[in-house]
Amino acid sequence: MNTFFYLKTCSTCKRILEELNLPSSITLQDIKSEAITSDQLDKMKVLAGSYEALFSRRAQLYKSEGLKDKNLQEADYKNYILKHYTFLKRPVLVISDQIFIGNSAKTVAEAQSFINANE
Repeated sequence: MNTFFYLKTCSTCKRILEELNLPSSITLQDIKSEAITSDQLDKMKVLAGSYEALFSRRAQLYKSEGLKDKNLQEADYKNYILKHYTFLKRPVLVISDQIFIGNSAKTVAEAQSFINANE
C-alpha cells in the first residue's frame, strides 16, 4: 500500500505533496472524496503502532463533540477516523513498510530522506 493520504483542499497537504515530489508508484488518495477503508486503517495502525497515533486532536469535531473530555480507547480512535476524515492526522504517507504521519518539519524531512534513499 504505497499511498499518500491527504486532503486536496488543505494548503499544508498540498505544500507537502509538492515538497516530497513523490514517485509515480505512490497512489494519491483524497480522504474527503475517497474515504479510508477499515482495511487501510488497520494496515496503517500496524505500522504506526496504534490508532491514537493516527488520530488528530486538532480537528474541530474533536472539540465540538466534547471528545477531549472523554477517555478514548483504541476502538474509539478507529471508529472516529472511519466516521469522519477530519479525525485522521494529515497527511499520512505509507511507502514500503514505513509510515510518516503528520506535517511536522521533522516528519516531512524523514519522508523525503526515505524517498530519496529508495529511488
